[in-house]
Amino acid sequence: MEAHSNKKRDLVYTIKNRCRVCYTCVRECPAKAIKIVNGQAEVMNERCIGCGNCTKVCSQDAKGFLDTKERVFRLLENGKKNIALVAPSFPAEFSEITNYRLFVSKVRALGFDVVSEVAFGADLVARKYKELVQKNNNKRFISSDCPAIVDYIEKYHPGLVSNLAPVASPMVAMARVMKEKYGEDNNIIFIGPCIAKKSESEEVTEMLTFRELREIFEENKMYSMQLEPTDFDLPTSGRGAIFPVSRGLLQTAGINDDVFDGSIIVAEGRIDFQEAIKEFESGKITSRHLELLCCEGCIVGPGTSKHGRQYERRIHVHRYVQDKLENFDKETWKAQIEEYKDIDLKVDFETNDKRITTPTYQEIDKVLKSMGKYEDKDHLNCGACGYDTCEAHAIAIVKGLAENEMCLPYTIEKLHNSVKELAVSNEKLVSMQQTLKQAEKMASMGQLSAGIAHELNNPLGVVVMYANILLDEVTEDSELADDLKLIVEQTNRCKNIVSGLLNFARKNQVNRSETNIYKLLDQSFDAVIVPDRVAVIKDTENLSKSEVSLDQEQMTQILSNLIKNAIDAMPDGGTLTVKVEDDDQYVNFTVSDTGKGIKKEERDKIFEPFYTTKGIGKGTGLGLATAYGIVKMHNGKITVDSNTDPDAGPTGTKFIIKIPNQQEK
Repeated sequence: MEAHSNKKRDLVYTIKNRCRVCYTCVRECPAKAIKIVNGQAEVMNERCIGCGNCTKVCSQDAKGFLDTKERVFRLLENGKKNIALVAPSFPAEFSEITNYRLFVSKVRALGFDVVSEVAFGADLVARKYKELVQKNNNKRFISSDCPAIVDYIEKYHPGLVSNLAPVASPMVAMARVMKEKYGEDNNIIFIGPCIAKKSESEEVTEMLTFRELREIFEENKMYSMQLEPTDFDLPTSGRGAIFPVSRGLLQTAGINDDVFDGSIIVAEGRIDFQEAIKEFESGKITSRHLELLCCEGCIVGPGTSKHGRQYERRIHVHRYVQDKLENFDKETWKAQIEEYKDIDLKVDFETNDKRITTPTYQEIDKVLKSMGKYEDKDHLNCGACGYDTCEAHAIAIVKGLAENEMCLPYTIEKLHNSVKELAVSNEKLVSMQQTLKQAEKMASMGQLSAGIAHELNNPLGVVVMYANILLDEVTEDSELADDLKLIVEQTNRCKNIVSGLLNFARKNQVNRSETNIYKLLDQSFDAVIVPDRVAVIKDTENLSKSEVSLDQEQMTQILSNLIKNAIDAMPDGGTLTVKVEDDDQYVNFTVSDTGKGIKKEERDKIFEPFYTTKGIGKGTGLGLATAYGIVKMHNGKITVDSNTDPDAGPTGTKFIIKIPNQQEK
């Protein structure tokens, strides 16, 4: 048999592919021995006390504990005497086996030579504990029969180690009885409800949980096996059989714990036992002894089958004890107690300090602020992260045991912000896609326009030249004069259209210069006749500087074109507003009117060459296309917003031009 140490074994582990982001195990761990890494719970065995709470509460069965079945099978075959020590809570687990003697026989059938009841060890321990309580009037003790409680105090309240009752647990006491009776060189295997027992003592060779024993019974078809009932091997137990239920130690020892006269406080479960220890350590209840259990009693320990009902199990134990005491041979029991009264039940405990040093206020505050907790009112202390307070969670984060995302309010807020950012990004993406689509369309049309303009420019020049020559050669009263004038007029119109095509095709260059905005506005309005029916507003209130780098001639062309379009859109009168403002990046020109607006289906086409909503002969459809090209040559942006529905608000159109306020180098 390979050498091993019970004391140094890792008891609990995480099955990672089952672990979900719920933090239930963090909440239920009294030692805070669960570390969260990338949303996964990892058990820190150096901090773990083996209470098994995490294995009980995990709905995904993502927490497992050390399986010792194979090692027990090897022990049963190594030729030594095999002694089974059965915890007194067995009736709660194996209630389907109504005759406890059949249960004993099934355990024997696995290869055990001796099957003894740990309840006798509980009798011895209870007597010793009663002596301590009665003789040490000035010293108060903490019960030491629960190994998880002992480990917790050694690691997290080392100052109370001297208060642990120096009395062995019933399991260790019974192991010493067996060694006294059968010798040292035997296999002693404890069978019980607790995971922490697997690393409690080197005096027990190995340990099985009730759950593991049930699995062995099922694998070996023990439930269908016909066996002759047998009783536990001596020594037989007395009231120690009641030990596994709440206050079992007191009842076994016959100690009064009446609320008026008793000197013992009983606390069980992760919340109550921790609170009792804190108050004991602070001096608030140092006048009382403590009987502590890490869980709600051994009948529902982590090594028992899941989903068992606590009070139903308690009834099974009580029924077993009542039946046992009805046939109890008190004289034999007294003789056995007398026989083993000198068994040494003393144990020593050692400090194993695993307390987390508290970080500085600045470190804690930094973490809290990173989760949006700036004031006390921001500390919801909801416990969703698994920690009782926001500050405790922040300390765990500083120490690398937890993550910010464990905070539910913080994560929800972060999710909401992400959704908002995603929506904004999506809007920008849609806008960018539309811009790229428009740019591609304009680029292809620009190439076409450039080709057309190039091909038409020269022949139009020839037509204009010869039409003017012919016009000079005829007299004013000639019949041909009016015809030639019409040819010259329409040919010049064609040249203007070709010129617009060249501008749109970006054949011109941007000649930037420092331009006075106020002068630019005056020139733009001078190029247009504004009728009396239109009110004009020039808004430069938010303009921080008067000089801007841009192509003055081309910008005048754009603004005058937009101003003219706005006037045309208000045949019955209205208000024309030209607003200029700047910021760190752009100079923004806004030309808006209160006219009839542009229909939604027309807005995507208004920058296309030759597209116009004006009547035949009233517009070329190149004004906005040219404006688009000029703005792009300035590396700027031009957008339009328009409303045609009076029910949806004021009608009108608004063009916004953004020109970078510094020339790119």
